[in-house]
Amino acid sequence: MTGAAHLPWLDQIWQDGYCIIPDALPRASVEALDADLAEAYGAARFGSGDFYGFRTKRFGSLLRRSRWAADLVLQPVILSLAREILGDACERIQLNVAQAIAIHPGEIAQFPHCDHDMWAGEKGAHEYLLNVMWPLTEFTAANGATRIYPGTHRQTVEALDQLGVPIAAECQPGDAICFLGSTVHGAGPNQTQDVRRAAVIGYSLGWLKPYENLWLAYPPEVARRFPAELAELAGYCQHRPNLGNYEGQCPSILLRDGVSEFPRATDALRDDQKAAVREFAEAQRGKR
Repeated sequence: MTGAAHLPWLDQIWQDGYCIIPDALPRASVEALDADLAEAYGAARFGSGDFYGFRTKRFGSLLRRSRWAADLVLQPVILSLAREILGDACERIQLNVAQAIAIHPGEIAQFPHCDHDMWAGEKGAHEYLLNVMWPLTEFTAANGATRIYPGTHRQTVEALDQLGVPIAAECQPGDAICFLGSTVHGAGPNQTQDVRRAAVIGYSLGWLKPYENLWLAYPPEVARRFPAELAELAGYCQHRPNLGNYEGQCPSILLRDGVSEFPRATDALRDDQKAAVREFAEAQRGKR
């Protein structure tokens, strides 16, 4: 799937608030990720709290736990979707989360929620987030498949009784469940004897504080092994003007050897700002 192949999915996301892309990655790649994460799934502790779930395990930093996680983050059709959806409100997007989730037998349904509620900004003018749930095991209505409430991205929901009937996002490893940060959703209950595993990859506006602290998850000694596009998504870039800098420089300098203790602070402005600042500065110099 390349080029304009993402456009039908874009239409569906704007219409329904979600889409399920079949065969977005080879099943073998997803199974390899699941195998790499097996030890971490075993060591992780159950959550504490009614939202995260007392029978659910979660852990992040997936890009340093398995080389296969990068395939999820860099899937080209989904990256195109994220940039189309978020690009009107930011210069560049960023990785918001790369987290593994395991819902164990006996877990109850998760509270229906919108992920964009983690940010206090005014809602409705633009989207803040695109989330992608990647099943690592089969998703069924019985084992806790994500429940999505279609159309809620276009509604103001103030009480749960305003919600309609959700759909259970039943699908297979290799499929991708994409939904907007404004779409109400939640994990379903696991009424089986099997564990439901998944990885969630989220993309948000580049000027927001991300859900996952990227620089702690991927410090320079880890991120310098990433390809350039992945490092940028993981926080090693600036969002003009000058946001997210390190000593006045793009933080990507930390991925190189021999960084000065005092790098030279250098403007990182949008083109319109650069022109206005240059005009003002030249006028000031002319007065001297």
